[in-house]
Amino acid sequence: MHEGEDARVPRFYRKVALGTVVPGAGLLSSPWRALGGVLVAAWGVSIVVVAVRLLTGGGPQDVLLRLAVDPGALEALAVVVGVAAVLWVGSIVLTAVLAWAPRDRRHVVLEGVAATAGCLLVALPAMTAARYLDVQAGLVTDVFASASTPGPVEEVPGRPAPAPVDAPSPAADPWAKIPRVNLVLLGSDAGPDRTGVRTDSMVVVSIDTRTGDTLLVGIPRNLENVPIPASDPLHRLYPNGYDCGDQCLMNGIWTLAEDHPDLFPRGVNPGRTATVDVLGAVTGLDISHSVVIDLDGFQQLVDAMGGVDIDVTERVCVSCHLTPSGQFAWTSDKHEWIDRGRQHLDGFHALWYARSRATSDDYSRMRRQRCVAGAVLQQADPARLLARYPAIAKAVRGNLSVDIPTDQLPAWVELVDRIQSGGSIRSLPLTDQVVDPGNPSYRKIHRLVRAALRPPAASSPRPDSTASPAPSRTKRPATASPRPDSARGLSLSATC
Repeated sequence: MHEGEDARVPRFYRKVALGTVVPGAGLLSSPWRALGGVLVAAWGVSIVVVAVRLLTGGGPQDVLLRLAVDPGALEALAVVVGVAAVLWVGSIVLTAVLAWAPRDRRHVVLEGVAATAGCLLVALPAMTAARYLDVQAGLVTDVFASASTPGPVEEVPGRPAPAPVDAPSPAADPWAKIPRVNLVLLGSDAGPDRTGVRTDSMVVVSIDTRTGDTLLVGIPRNLENVPIPASDPLHRLYPNGYDCGDQCLMNGIWTLAEDHPDLFPRGVNPGRTATVDVLGAVTGLDISHSVVIDLDGFQQLVDAMGGVDIDVTERVCVSCHLTPSGQFAWTSDKHEWIDRGRQHLDGFHALWYARSRATSDDYSRMRRQRCVAGAVLQQADPARLLARYPAIAKAVRGNLSVDIPTDQLPAWVELVDRIQSGGSIRSLPLTDQVVDPGNPSYRKIHRLVRAALRPPAASSPRPDSTASPAPSRTKRPATASPRPDSARGLSLSATC
């Protein structure tokens, strides 16, 4: 090897390394310096643009969250990343070709490996980023509604036109004209071994958009004679409420509507629509949106979050069920309990804590459901969720449905931030000591909800369920856990 060739060896590695760190930098001292200058300038401008966007957009976390819920921007960014990666890799290859000089076989192999490594260092992360961006865009499109303005609704004879729903505006404060927003969380117990959908978990969420203060209203699944508003097609079947005794319960509205799809406009989900309408009539709130999650999806979601911390106030059995004779039995050979105290629960145990009623009653289960929902909301750290993106996407896709339009999602991201940063989360217990599920007074429920939305400035909150002694392993306790005789909105910490 000649001395001049020896001198070119380290220069080759320097140029390839420089071109790998900054696209086009390795071409600046070559005949292709003009192309190198364009690529370097484009890289510098991109850095400045990103920095300005981060500084003016509320910080990296807010910018990333807003990007994550904008399918159009995600798809465009995926294309930009792909094109930029091709140009970058091409500049590395061109740099290596121009810096390459004849020398012995050993150097040829080493330089080839160095150039290949540089290309892979750029191409692999870019390919991964483009794939994740495309998957996220599809995920947002699949899970959320596609437009903010509803399309034409088929006219239904005898049904009043639905009232328009206020939507967040693109202003500086998208919630400035919407003081309160209400939505409902529905836990779907559908599955291949079950007939229809059972909404055994129903929580109405009312949010003060200015402060982030949130009220969780747990709705008993066994409410009878639930009112069906005149705007809902089922009103034609039950104008005086769903009034056929203990066979007509709140959690049967979904199936009832699905059995009469001809009453609903085309393109409308009968079960979801009717359930939201009836829950609005039950609580006296205008409910604008709903979130439906399959129980299996909830388990996967909590696992993807890395688990959730719960203050367990009552001992709950796992993999157990209540028999017709009032006893409970295990569904597995492992007799497992979730004990009292601060517990970090994975998805499987969080789901059992939320849904088990073999050793308690429906009202205790409702309380636990609100506690788990509140804990997930409070502990859903956006940065950690983004880091666990693949698992989150797998858990959500196919298991979660949200009727919030995609173009409103940035406003909802800001609202969730208000809840987590300064808002309180309170719970309204509609227990059987407050409302008789067999003969409920819906006027009274409306008063309770209105009172809970305006809690007194200072109060001594009491939990709606106190810890009860460890139950027998063979028979359900004869009496339920004590609950208060009033239903003021309680702080989540007091309730849970």
